[in-house]
Amino acid sequence: MRAIAGFALLAVAIAATAQVAPISGTRPTRLIVRNATIADGNGTPARGPFDIVVEGNTITQVVALDPVAMRGGASSRRPQGGAGTAEIDATGKYVLPGLINAHAHLQDERAGVAQPIEYELKIWLACGITAVRDVGSDTRKALAWRDASAKGTLAAPRIFVYPQFGRPTNLDSARARVRALKAMGVDGIKLLGIDRDVMQAMEDEAHKEGLRIAHHVGVEETNAWDDIHFGTTSIEHWYGIPDAAIVNGVQDFPSYYNYNNETDRFRWAGHLWREADPARLQMVLDSMVARHVAWVPTFDIYEASRDLQRAKGQPWFGEYLHPTLEDYFRPDPANHGSYFFGWTSTDETFWKENYRIWMNAVRDFEKKGGLVGAGDDAGFIYQMYGFGLIRELELHQEAGFSPIKVIQHATGNNARILGKESELGRVRAGYRADLIVVNGNPLENLKVLYPTGVDDIKDGKAVHTGGVEWTIKDGIPYHGPTLMREVKQIVAKARAERGNKADRADKGRGGR
Repeated sequence: MRAIAGFALLAVAIAATAQVAPISGTRPTRLIVRNATIADGNGTPARGPFDIVVEGNTITQVVALDPVAMRGGASSRRPQGGAGTAEIDATGKYVLPGLINAHAHLQDERAGVAQPIEYELKIWLACGITAVRDVGSDTRKALAWRDASAKGTLAAPRIFVYPQFGRPTNLDSARARVRALKAMGVDGIKLLGIDRDVMQAMEDEAHKEGLRIAHHVGVEETNAWDDIHFGTTSIEHWYGIPDAAIVNGVQDFPSYYNYNNETDRFRWAGHLWREADPARLQMVLDSMVARHVAWVPTFDIYEASRDLQRAKGQPWFGEYLHPTLEDYFRPDPANHGSYFFGWTSTDETFWKENYRIWMNAVRDFEKKGGLVGAGDDAGFIYQMYGFGLIRELELHQEAGFSPIKVIQHATGNNARILGKESELGRVRAGYRADLIVVNGNPLENLKVLYPTGVDDIKDGKAVHTGGVEWTIKDGIPYHGPTLMREVKQIVAKARAERGNKADRADKGRGGR
């Protein structure tokens, strides 16, 4: 009997220390990510192996297992499991801080047609995105989604709400608008086109209220010099920067140009960078650096302008493109960004040159000490949520940044743009538990971040690998492949419902 009792106690002890896999969507009391190679968000090379301990929603330990690191003073005591502990085996995998999307839109409709918000949120999580800066949506809905995400009742990244400011007509109404947004509890403000005196007043009031400012400059009377003088946090895309370096002060538009005609707008935007004076452009970049104006270039969102065929044929469209979003992408003057009417090889050639100069400018900006972030602006111009940010990272590499710096742009740098650099963007004890476990080495191939994975050769055999296996947001682990299966089901259901409606409509017409 004693032997049986002893065996039972031993079995209980073994069970208590055995590895327990996390449950997707449920925060364990304690989570240990074992044997990880870490690519941190501070721009340093990867290192490992480490055990990462998460308690609640906080990283509490990062324990080095490498004897060389231990000799340098790192801890050598490996954390133990036990009751309430879930574990992830990260052997042969890379762990990064969760990706931050600094230019996103929460969209539960496109052109007035409903699209489930879960579709977007789950793709973001499956792509390793643990935080988004929403720069324009339905503000009250965004605030509600932000709060539900913070409580863990909605499977979603962290949400930072930056409502679009609008165009107040006088200085008093501009200041009142800032105060009203602050009272709503927003995290910042997104500026679009705005008059210079109104911009100065609203930025002054925003600074008093502690609100950060993202500016999509557009072709307006303001440009990057105003962002420099008034204290904008970040310039979005690139409008306003080359404009500020044009010698005669305005682009050489044709006489028929109409800014509200988006085919005109985007066609001639492809000519803008070559009109900027190189010496004046360097002055603009120097001044942005001196006044701490960051830059979120969103290379991905205009890529269709330089290669429309590639943009329309992305491989993940087959199973994961929601029909509502697919409809929105088609050329339609009523939809923002759906401007490809009569788009020519000449337009694409101008845009390719535009990209070359633009990418060089972003690279020069960082060399001078500027802060470069990463965002995708997806939901427009053939860019899907999540996938667009991974493509953005590839384009940062094309611009000349090493993958180490590219990861920093989407993690540590974006945390600084949000003013959250003391809690997000690093794999470090005391930081929030926003982490991703990647099947592969993103420093070798950024494509391994795509949830659809990559094809490779291992030991002479074709294998399919890659993808973010686990996205840990605020200590809650989400299983990437499970999320993408759910997204696939959402899309299949929407397509089936659309097909049924079409069938009923056809029968109502007598089958004609």
